[in-house]
Amino acid sequence: MKKITLVVLAVSFLGTASAQIFTDDFESYALGSYIGPQSTEWRTWSATGEGTAEDVQTTNNQASSGTQSIYFSSTSANGGPQDVVLDFGVMYSSGVFSYSSDFYVNAGKTAYFNFQGNNTIGGLYALDVYMDGGSLNFQSGGANVLTTTYPEATWFTLAVECNLTTGIWNVKINGVSEGNWLNAVNTVRYLDLYPILNSQFWVDDVSFDHSTYTLSSLNAAAATLNMGGGIAGQLANPSLVMVNAGTTAITSFDVNLTYNGSTLTENVTGVNIASLGNSTVNFLNLTLVAGSNVAVATISNVNGGTDDVASDDVSQLTVNPIVPAAGKVVVGEEGTGTWCQWCPRGAVFMDRFANDYGSFWAGVAVHNGDPMVVDPYDTGMNFSGYPGAKVDRVGAAIDPSAMQTPFLTRLQTAPTAFIQVGALFDANTGELKISGDFDFQVAATNGYKAVFVLTEDGVTGGTGYAQSNAYAGGGQGPMGGYELLPSPVPASQMVYDHVARTIEPSFGGFTGSFPATIPAMSTHAVNHTIMIPSTWNADSLHIIVMLVAPNGQIDNAGQASIATAVSNGYVVGTSTSGLSLTEINHIDATFKMYPNPATTHVALTFNLKNESDVAIRIIDMAGKVLASRAYDSMNGSSSINYNTSDLKPGIYMVEVTINGERLTRQLAIK
Repeated sequence: MKKITLVVLAVSFLGTASAQIFTDDFESYALGSYIGPQSTEWRTWSATGEGTAEDVQTTNNQASSGTQSIYFSSTSANGGPQDVVLDFGVMYSSGVFSYSSDFYVNAGKTAYFNFQGNNTIGGLYALDVYMDGGSLNFQSGGANVLTTTYPEATWFTLAVECNLTTGIWNVKINGVSEGNWLNAVNTVRYLDLYPILNSQFWVDDVSFDHSTYTLSSLNAAAATLNMGGGIAGQLANPSLVMVNAGTTAITSFDVNLTYNGSTLTENVTGVNIASLGNSTVNFLNLTLVAGSNVAVATISNVNGGTDDVASDDVSQLTVNPIVPAAGKVVVGEEGTGTWCQWCPRGAVFMDRFANDYGSFWAGVAVHNGDPMVVDPYDTGMNFSGYPGAKVDRVGAAIDPSAMQTPFLTRLQTAPTAFIQVGALFDANTGELKISGDFDFQVAATNGYKAVFVLTEDGVTGGTGYAQSNAYAGGGQGPMGGYELLPSPVPASQMVYDHVARTIEPSFGGFTGSFPATIPAMSTHAVNHTIMIPSTWNADSLHIIVMLVAPNGQIDNAGQASIATAVSNGYVVGTSTSGLSLTEINHIDATFKMYPNPATTHVALTFNLKNESDVAIRIIDMAGKVLASRAYDSMNGSSSINYNTSDLKPGIYMVEVTINGERLTRQLAIK
């Protein structure tokens, strides 16, 4: 049944009014027929594809109610060809707009829809919604505004309530609120259902309605609660956005954040937030813990008293951080170019991943057709569309805005080897000697290869460095500040980060990286030398050492600035020139730590060729020395046991110094 009626609504927000309601359960269409030619509300993106493959047909394979629904699927890298649009009739720019529909997404498959924000299809995206393998991501203005989950292979109801007056949006799954956020675009005109790559989903029981909204006198509303990270063990900085949803200026308020049994409080004073303005409250240094916990942010003491609307004082999230595999670093490679008008989107998301995921993420901007191009890298990645992205080189290229789901998947994939980056650097000559120290956790073969990459932040230039910018003028919505810049953005205003400077000894890696058979729990160092041109800023360079698997995917990586790599120490091993170099003078090549990962203890075993002074330190990833011992006049075969039962799960560095020569290994505690 499909109907449009006028009714009077009671809503959770203040204010009621007449509203136009649309519902469609797809029972009124002929089974197996296209819906576009039978409807005045449903159309296709092109407005000419009704009744063709761009349209959608009814099916009785799945239904949330009745016997019929509509079905979307795609195996195309670019998605489609289905592209079905529901016309809301008018562009809503104020009041409360509510949308609801039932979805069934097959296990391991994807689904996608968006809200269009103006009368021109494709002119402005108000919201993008991605479903992938149970992960549900909401994006607006180039930012991920909410991440939650949905049940796979079963029907569920997804409802989005958009307060277009205050900008606060909320999503519910099966009637349970998953969180609020302050949306970047606060107009809605169309719903667009579009199957992206690997989509397989059904839609039923679609409805929308609208009501007016009246501001109260004094009302501080809780909008976006952001935990500042999504990885267990990560030191996060949560934040809450407070919106003045009243007519009276707000000069003070308190916020309590409750998470994992503790409460943090921020008292905000000395502000003057006008009606419909907002303020971000930051909480510092909260450690995310494994497991599902509800974080609740509550606003109180508004202007020294109680505000008018208690129902919007709270914003909450179910926080279930990803538990990363020990020693895992994920590589994201982005295809970009100064000529590419949509590539500012890639730059925004690369920066966001670097900021949000820190040491778990190694980002590389692979330029094409501009002065920053590295031909072997560009050719090897072979991007067919820009901006494009690959995460650990797994699967086909995707849009940079869609990297989060594959990133989180790869972050939980146990690596074959942990990687420590070391270096020696001569600033006078520019000679950079890099060591990749590979601590193999499982047995492997010489099909694995080492790859050395340098990236640089803060890159500027003249001719050819101006950036084409489709987001200029704001017509495409917010995009990390690019909406405030012209097109092209003059070279004098552009600063490029994560820029690939070189990939060596080749895109595919060094063929002689490792022995034919690599035993589990063995370590192997690979060395490579790069001459740094004077035009590169050594202080802004990052070394990324990758382990490429026989199938061409990136198994793991290590990354460090030059200063950090030098501090880590240079480990002599096999040179990419194919020449075998001498091992560090005092340590046999069979040096081991066992077990690794460890729980209660770890044994360090090595051979000393001569009588030596030995010092051992255990250091956390922040550089704090947790334990140290010194041994005088040791000789021969030695084994030293350390009690690790007091160490928290995570990655540590074990530093062995013998007669002034240093060797470091990564130690995982589980």
